[in-house]
Amino acid sequence: MTQPFDKDAKVGIGSYVALAFAVVFFSGFMQSNEWYGVFDFTTLNGSFGKVAYSVSETADGVQAATTSLRGKGGSGARDGFIFALTLIPTVMFALGMINVLEHYGALNAARRLLTPLLRPLIGIPGNSGLALIASLQSTDAGAAMTRQLKDEKHLTKRETDIFTMFQFTAGAAIVNFFSSGAVLFTLTNPDGSIAVPSSIGLAVIVMFAFKFIGANLFRVYLNITEGKEGQGNEKKDKQEKTLTEETA
Repeated sequence: MTQPFDKDAKVGIGSYVALAFAVVFFSGFMQSNEWYGVFDFTTLNGSFGKVAYSVSETADGVQAATTSLRGKGGSGARDGFIFALTLIPTVMFALGMINVLEHYGALNAARRLLTPLLRPLIGIPGNSGLALIASLQSTDAGAAMTRQLKDEKHLTKRETDIFTMFQFTAGAAIVNFFSSGAVLFTLTNPDGSIAVPSSIGLAVIVMFAFKFIGANLFRVYLNITEGKEGQGNEKKDKQEKTLTEETA
């Protein structure tokens, strides 16, 4: 569990180095099977191996394929439980890395550097920056880190709701787009011309633009629906967060 942020904590060169490492680690820049893949969250998180099938022959000469664990065609609570197990390594690894990075001051550096940027853009503090970056690679890691920030009162309920909308729009945008969507840009017509009249860069810009648009539309929605009551609750949440930081 990370400790509450100290507003007066010294942010030295080590904190900025830790922050730079965190940005690279969670951003997907190093995602590769090459040696530098050890500096990437998704690469180190890995994946489960393929389910192995074995073919056996029954007494009447009929061949039957059998498998263990999940296999194919699972259903019901058992299949759901096995699927849920795939989330545990990602969440535990992400939270463990955040605790290590917090120890070296990365979150304090993110708070100082990114708050002037993220606060006017989508209304969240800078210490959410690493969760934001992680959410571009993994929805599980982004959600877990956001929940941790909320539980430790680094985010108010309103900030959490807005941040959740940002993540919900085009979730895990970088990984999902480049692993599946980008293949569309390689398609060609029978005459050899490009089938998709756009570019990968434009598609990425559109995705990010709508993530920010979605978050700000939700800010407008909260302003309309919550009114004075919501503003009062937000003020109370901020006072509680400030008190937690001062007593740390």
